Amino acid sequence: MKSIVCIALVCSLVSMARATPGTATFYRQYTPSACYGNTPEGVMIAAASDPLWNNGAICGKMFTVKCTGATNPVPHPCYDGKEVRVKIVDHCPGCGGTLDLSQEAFAAIANPVAGVIKIDYW
Repeated sequence: MKSIVCIALVCSLVSMARATPGTATFYRQYTPSACYGNTPEGVMIAAASDPLWNNGAICGKMFTVKCTGATNPVPHPCYDGKEVRVKIVDHCPGCGGTLDLSQEAFAAIANPVAGVIKIDYW
């Protein structure tokens, strides 16, 4: 049993060491998208900000995203320990965040009333 706990702890620490900090917002209209046009890609999706976009090279990349804190007066927006896995399907030029999550993805990790949250993603 100690081995399993130790392995889980090491995996968590490795994931956190690879995480990149950023911010996330959310959006509601998923098609058309810059990567897939009018083809729906589900609801656990995200749009990449200009620094990540790289002329669309990021299309289809999967990220795990975790809320780490508030960026505004909404107290404690994060749902403790929750993570969401999203697929990059769109570009969000001039976005206020690093990732613009679908409303469903955002709501899986934080209270949507917050609007903008601090995140770690990997």
